[in-house]
Amino acid sequence: MIILGPAGSSGLGNIEGVKKCSEVKLGAMEVEFTYGVRMSNEDAKKLGELNRKLKIKLSVHGPYYINLASEEKKKIEDSKKRIQDSCERAHYFGAKYVVFHAAFYGKRTEEEIYQLVKKGILDLQKIIEKNKWNVILCPETTGKKSQFGTVDELLRLSKETGCFYCIDFSHILARNNGKIDYAELMKKLPQKIQSHFSGIEYSEKGERRHILVDLNEFKKIKNEAEKQKKEIILICESPDPFGDCVRMQKLI
Repeated sequence: MIILGPAGSSGLGNIEGVKKCSEVKLGAMEVEFTYGVRMSNEDAKKLGELNRKLKIKLSVHGPYYINLASEEKKKIEDSKKRIQDSCERAHYFGAKYVVFHAAFYGKRTEEEIYQLVKKGILDLQKIIEKNKWNVILCPETTGKKSQFGTVDELLRLSKETGCFYCIDFSHILARNNGKIDYAELMKKLPQKIQSHFSGIEYSEKGERRHILVDLNEFKKIKNEAEKQKKEIILICESPDPFGDCVRMQKLI
């Protein structure tokens, strides 16, 4: 089973975006805080009140300005604060998963970066528990080879911290020169998967930009999900997220 939804509201605003998802029979939507958490708790509560009626599966994408492995301590603390603010709003409007790009490798080893990200996740989980926010941290597979976030890194992180993760199929394609063995990938993953997808342009360094969905690529995801009986929430990050969701929905 695949539940589809757009990344963001395409400029409609979150309230109208959720209404449109309901109207066109999409089951999910990701609220975008990518350029900052610009939503008050009161507005978050209003969105939650509406969504208790419409029952769209909401998630959050945290700000892009996050690096839990920065060489500057202040940048790490600022990154934690941005994730924390995202979690607070997500709690109030009923989003379960808070998705974010966790870190860049920089000059340190991959293991050093991993340990810094792990510490950041554990610190944030203490804040989430203290505030009794009903959210789960969800670092994402990333599209550039300079970024922390391979599938194996996130599987290990989940095992060692209890966080979840977002599988961005297009980012994995970009990191691997357009190749994914969907059967092997999905065997590694749990029955329920939080994911992103779009078309993708990439170079030898990885992701360049998101483009419209390749329906043939989506069919590969769909067919393997059906074969392995996976339950996937798939957020579309293409330039036309509503339109591409409707096109993918027709294939389901």
